[in-house]
Amino acid sequence: MDVALSLELQDISLVVDRQLYLQNINLSFEAGAFNVLLGRTLAGKTSLMRVIAGLDKPTAGRVVLDGHDITHLAVQKRQVSMVYQQFINYPHMSVWENIASPLRLAKVNSSEITRRVNNIAELLHIEEYLHRYPLELSGGQQQRCAMARALVKDAQIILFDEPLVNLDYKLRETLRFELKLLFKQRDSIAIYASTEAHESLALGGTTTLLHEGKVLQSGDALAQFYQPSNADAADLYHEPPMNRFDIVAVGDKIELFEHSLDNPFIGLSAGPYQGAIRPDQVRLSASELVEVNVAAYVELAEISASETYVHLRLITTGQSWVVHLQGIHRFKEGTNITLFIALGDVYIFDKQGSSVSWPANKGVFRDTCTQLSSSSAMESN
Repeated sequence: MDVALSLELQDISLVVDRQLYLQNINLSFEAGAFNVLLGRTLAGKTSLMRVIAGLDKPTAGRVVLDGHDITHLAVQKRQVSMVYQQFINYPHMSVWENIASPLRLAKVNSSEITRRVNNIAELLHIEEYLHRYPLELSGGQQQRCAMARALVKDAQIILFDEPLVNLDYKLRETLRFELKLLFKQRDSIAIYASTEAHESLALGGTTTLLHEGKVLQSGDALAQFYQPSNADAADLYHEPPMNRFDIVAVGDKIELFEHSLDNPFIGLSAGPYQGAIRPDQVRLSASELVEVNVAAYVELAEISASETYVHLRLITTGQSWVVHLQGIHRFKEGTNITLFIALGDVYIFDKQGSSVSWPANKGVFRDTCTQLSSSSAMESN
């Protein structure tokens, strides 16, 4: 049985003009599945890809491909392709010539070039546009052309730096699905950078959370969604961010807002903590599951397609919260409203931001997640 291609980043750090871009990155990637780098703008995703590609040399650490140190190997000698946000194509060349260009530079024979160009064009559904020029294509077709040029090289490592960000939602959804299927058939390592959590959940594979040049967590995306290692990791999976509030544990009680309740959180020792709840878990009506109510007033109701985001101000603390509702709902600005919270939906972080408690499992979807290896879910570098 063949051993899958592997890439290791060992203690990678990058400092440019005294500014730290990457700090002690330790990661492993394998062929056959997508590897997603998830983080906000300036988190270090592009910097890490440039180190992998050989465009930048790390200040410290090693890049190891299949057991060989390639840290100082010139970019021209690496089997790496990269797809960028922008549609980078040669406007004076036809689509066919754009895709064939890296093979011509590599002096591949003409019959092999024809075979590989036609094959990759068919896979990306642009075979009927091969005679056209890039400016005659739609945005999605131009990006498919750029992807085809990267994929046709059959490189060992293919880097996607937010390649779908400039496309409309439906087209992005289609291309994500096609890319996921495509890399199941290829013996190459795919690394995909994104600022959007739903992309990592859609692509599957392994997701690495990057924040300010550091790895927060690496493992299964769904496990990270339900069991973030810290508050920063939790925020990367939520837009709008989680709603925060103070919790104090005193003896066998917890105090939050103006409530004193029995402490349901196992192992929560005395002291101050930060609670958090997802915007879609805040309720607008009481039920037997709800233990806490909070007074607020409406600042803005934002309708987005079939969803409504209600922006609120808490009366007791002055904090801004957001409630995410399915469907279209109308709220008058300034209206007083009562919010309801079930403690079973609450995340708890300590003063340093590390996770102390996750919500209890509810339903098959969440149960499936928690069966995953805790070491995979909580790996942190």
